[in-house]
Amino acid sequence: MDLKEIFSVSLILFSVIDIVGSIPFIILIRQREGRIYAERATAIAAVLMVAFLYLGQSILNLFGLDVSSFAVAGSIVMFIIAMEMLLGITLIKDDPDAKGSGSIVPIAFPLIAGAGTLTTILSLRTVYDDRDILIGIVLNLIFVYIVLRSSSWLERKIGKSGFSVLRRVFGVILLSIAVKIFKSNMMLS
Repeated sequence: MDLKEIFSVSLILFSVIDIVGSIPFIILIRQREGRIYAERATAIAAVLMVAFLYLGQSILNLFGLDVSSFAVAGSIVMFIIAMEMLLGITLIKDDPDAKGSGSIVPIAFPLIAGAGTLTTILSLRTVYDDRDILIGIVLNLIFVYIVLRSSSWLERKIGKSGFSVLRRVFGVILLSIAVKIFKSNMMLS
C-alpha cells in the first residue's frame, strides 16, 4: 500500500468519473425520476468497478470485444446524453414499468462506472497495485455518494437558471469528452 500511488489513482479516477461536472445531469435525472437512490447507484457502480478491476479483460474477451470497442460504445451513450443536456430534449425514453431505474441507468452506468472509468481501471492495472486501485475506487465512491445524496440541496443552491446554464455548459463538455473517446478509440480499432 503506497499513499502516493493511492493519491495518483484517486485523482485519475476523480477526473474520469467527473461527478462534480455531472451534477446538472444528476439533477435532471432526479427531476425526471423523482428521486436518486444514492445507495443503490453507488453500490452498483462499486460492483461494476471492482468486477472490472479483476475480471474486465476476461469479460471483454469472453464476448470477443476489445477495450477500444467498449470505449466507442460508451462514447455513443455519452454523446446521446450530452445532446439531451444541450437541446433540452429526451432522446432516451423511460420505460414506465422501470420507474426508479434512473439511479442504475444512466447514473451507476454509464455516468459513474462508464466505459471511460472501466477502461481507465484496466489501464491503471498495468501501472499500479490492485490494492491501491481498490482504495482509490472506494475513496471516489464515497465522494460520489455524498454528491448523489446532496442533489436536492445542490439543486436549491444552483437554482433553475443556474441549472439551465450549467446543464448546457457541461453538456458541451460531455459532448467533447464523448467525441474525444470516440475519435481516439476509432483510430485504435
